[in-house]
Amino acid sequence: MGPLTGMKIIEVAGIGPGPFAAMMLADMGADVIRVDRAGAVRGGDPDQPPPDVFHRGRRSIAVDLKSPDGVATLLDLVDQADALIEGFRPGVAERLGFGPDVCHERNPALVFGRMTGWGQDGPYARTAGHDINYIALAGVLEHLGRAGEKPTPPINLVGDFGGGGMLLAFGVVCGLLEAKGSGRGQVVDAAMVDGSAVLMTMMWGFRHMGIWSDERGTNMLDTAAHFYDTYECADGRFVSIGSIEPQFYAELLEHSGLAAEFAGRDEELPHQMDKEQWPHLKARLTEIFATRTRDEWCRVMEGTDICFAPVLSMEEAARHPHNVERGTFIEVAGLTQPAPAPRFDRTPPEVQRPPAHVGQHTDEVLAEWLGADAARIDELRAAGTIA
Repeated sequence: MGPLTGMKIIEVAGIGPGPFAAMMLADMGADVIRVDRAGAVRGGDPDQPPPDVFHRGRRSIAVDLKSPDGVATLLDLVDQADALIEGFRPGVAERLGFGPDVCHERNPALVFGRMTGWGQDGPYARTAGHDINYIALAGVLEHLGRAGEKPTPPINLVGDFGGGGMLLAFGVVCGLLEAKGSGRGQVVDAAMVDGSAVLMTMMWGFRHMGIWSDERGTNMLDTAAHFYDTYECADGRFVSIGSIEPQFYAELLEHSGLAAEFAGRDEELPHQMDKEQWPHLKARLTEIFATRTRDEWCRVMEGTDICFAPVLSMEEAARHPHNVERGTFIEVAGLTQPAPAPRFDRTPPEVQRPPAHVGQHTDEVLAEWLGADAARIDELRAAGTIA
């Protein structure tokens, strides 16, 4: 049903952003085949899917890509595919025998998506790294955290997923659209350092306008402002406030009681954008929010235009009425997980299947994509090419 229904995509198994891109493409209806390592096969009951919902939506085949026959099998699949994504270090796919040049000789229209941290070239290209390193080099990590404290990585959301897997999925879809007109595929070089840098574009604009300081924790959006932060409540839980616009800020002042407090003292409230007053006002709001529980503040502020929301755990988020009504979280094979996004009114996406055991669909895919009969599949398995 999804908008990518009919697209056939090969995912050479990896970790982090590559699988996330493959999940997004599968959620949108693409037939994504995950090529796992033959040596990773451990068996498993198809009626009891693995709990790693990150691998949902795809079928899995197990192939030995270190053997010539295994690479030949992968290239046979390439003949039938619209796109392939891989997350090896630069040069590894070429060394194994299925680099872009080889694949494009077989299938000129193939979109070849490459997911790396540093990119296919540059001084760091062949070195190891993780999300924290990529967002550091991209100029992102330096700006995450409070004044006077060290930078705080936002788990691995920015590099691996926002600047990595989502960038790759976007690039692959762009490549597929272009290939429909030109008949020619191309290489998509998706690097987490590049994608993380792109996510900072607005801050670069602010910097050029003179409204963004390089000093961490001193800007409106990085916890310096009293009207854009989280506050601890009486029960140790937190609420989030984002009252940037003047009309929303006025509601914050009213519902928090801060406006009445200043009026009672016959004092004029400091101007919202008077940065010298931010620490004092933040200290006062900290005291105010600590007087009630999180749920009590929800009863006061939910439904207003304060730009308010409770800070929820994953479990709480899945149960919140807003998310329940929208179906933001779903259950597949008994496991709660985020629903596919974004939404489409005519071709709604859906999770096609729960996560697969490694190699679970080897025979099925080889028969469906390549027309291999049982004898040929037995031959490949006996040779160790597939598992």
